[in-house]
Parts: sequence; C-alpha cells; structure tokens
Amino acid sequence: GLPICGQFWSVYGPATMQGQTAVVATLEQIAFVHEMARRYPDTFEIASTAADMERIAARGKVASMMGVEGGHSIDNSLATLRMLYSLGARYMTLTHNSNTPWADAANAKPEHNGLTPFGETVVHEMNWLGMLVDLSHVSAQTMARALDVTEAPVMFSHSSARAICGVPRNVPDDILARLPKNGGVVMVNFYNGFVPPDCLKHNEASAAAAQKFRLQFSNDPKAAQAAIDKWDADNPPRSTLAQVADHVDYIRKVAGIDHIGIGSDFDGIDGQAPTGLEDVSKYPALIAELLRRGYSDQDVAKIASGNILRALKQAEQVAARLQKQRGPSTATLAPLPRA
Repeated sequence: GLPICGQFWSVYGPATMQGQTAVVATLEQIAFVHEMARRYPDTFEIASTAADMERIAARGKVASMMGVEGGHSIDNSLATLRMLYSLGARYMTLTHNSNTPWADAANAKPEHNGLTPFGETVVHEMNWLGMLVDLSHVSAQTMARALDVTEAPVMFSHSSARAICGVPRNVPDDILARLPKNGGVVMVNFYNGFVPPDCLKHNEASAAAAQKFRLQFSNDPKAAQAAIDKWDADNPPRSTLAQVADHVDYIRKVAGIDHIGIGSDFDGIDGQAPTGLEDVSKYPALIAELLRRGYSDQDVAKIASGNILRALKQAEQVAARLQKQRGPSTATLAPLPRA
C-alpha cells in the first residue's frame, strides 16, 4: 500500500520545567493539538491506534498522534503517565536533554547507569498502556537497559547513526544491532548537527570559539555570550539530503530495512535543516533519492510509514496481553513506607 500521511505532534515542555509546572505545560500542549484538530477538521484528525492512522489517512487527512518529549512531563507519577495516554499521547521520550530522577539523558552526566528500578517500572507501564518507549535523547546505557526490560518494540523518534556522526544524540551500532530482535524503529533526524560525517569537528570548533570568547571577555559574560552566539550564527553546521540518505543506508546495513523511519525534527531545529530537505514539502525528494539508490517501492513505504505503524501495532498487542494479566502499577519513585 501507499505510505500513509501521519504525524506525531511533540507535546514538549523544556526540561527546565520540573514538577507540576512540567505536567501543566504538557497538558496545555496536548490541548493545543486537540484544538488544532478541532479548528482544522478537514486537515487533521486525532488518532488513537495504528488502525485509526490508516483509516484517517485513507480519507486524505493528516492522521495525528502525540508524543510526550521528556519523562520530566510525568513528575515521577505513573498515574500521570496513564492520564497522558488517555488524552492521546502514544509515545514518551524517557528523557529530554537533562536526566530525570529515573533515567539518564544523552547530553548529561550519567547518574543512574541508565535506568533506575523505577525507570524500569515506567517502561513496563508504557508496555502495559501500549505507549511506545522513545529512546531519542537518552544515553546509550539507558537505551540498552530499556531494550533489556521492554516487552514491546521501542522507537527513536528523531535520531540518526552515531557511526556516521558521533554525537551522543545518535544511536550506536550495538543498539542498532539489537533492533531486529526487539522490532524497534530509528526515525532518522535531519538536524544539521546530527547528520554530517564531520559533525564532531564542527562541535570542537564551536567549543574552542566559545572558550576563546569567555577568556577574551572574562569580565563581561554578556559580551562573551553575544560573541559566541554570533560565531554560531556565522558558522552553522551544514548537511545535505544525500547525507541523510547515507544514514538510512547505514541503519539498513546494521539493523535492516524493517527498522528505519523518518523523524525530521523540523519543529525542533530552528531552520537548521539539510540542503534539499528544508521543510515537509521536500519529503518526496528524500524518497526519490532512496529510489535512485535502489530501494524498492515496498522499502520506501516501510520507511515512510509502514515500520512505525507495525511497531505501534505490536505495542498495542503487548498491551492487550498485559492488561489481561494485571492492573495498573501502584509503584512510586520512593518506595512507600510500611503502614
């Protein structure tokens, strides 16, 4: 069948928000997506299941699901996680750029060796709900531990291959190699900083410039920051559509054709997109490049939507099985004292 038109809307509040503030911000984001669908009913419809995605797309609309970007959004509460699911959230990224009290992030100093026991419970509860466990933004240790404990396929909503561009936000080979057994999908990120093979060189140059300006303006932190911002604006990382296709090729080589998706991150990258992939209108150009490289129609249909829908269907099946076995978890971050 043809690839379907669907979208995960990220219901995101920055990790600088903590506690109840983060929960409220996430609820407001969810309300915003519902309002968008209400206001433009000819274009968007909220989907709850993979079957909904297919049905809505067949009617020519953008099938819309929500993804919670960052485990800080649940304020360490499994009941809050379940309520976000009931409002339409169908994946949760375990962390954003900061660690949560129960999971380590890719860009933070590790505190938990990946997942704490409560973090494992969060993964189990997401399996119970039928909510995809999203491992973009988490550390490699967290990825590995989540794969150890999950009973359903995982997703990487916006990550690329670390072997090509060695930033912590990308997925290392040993994790890619585990995806066939798990059924998970890596949705390739288009961000210029995560795509080109020389991305680490650019990051080193940026860090060196920042250090230079901090020394130069040691008495004036504002001036230092202004100089750093100007350097970054004048020297943005660059990437191309062909380099994004190289990540698809690489993930295919290590994980296989059934484990690749498209996770542009257009909403999160402030115009830092590859030449030739500036916005959603350019998706056909990426598909054309893959076809040119010898991918079959069936292959590109899997990448465009088939793989992530299959992962979602498997997660739904796992949830149906688990819900026959047990009710919701009553676990808390701190073990409850004995009465």
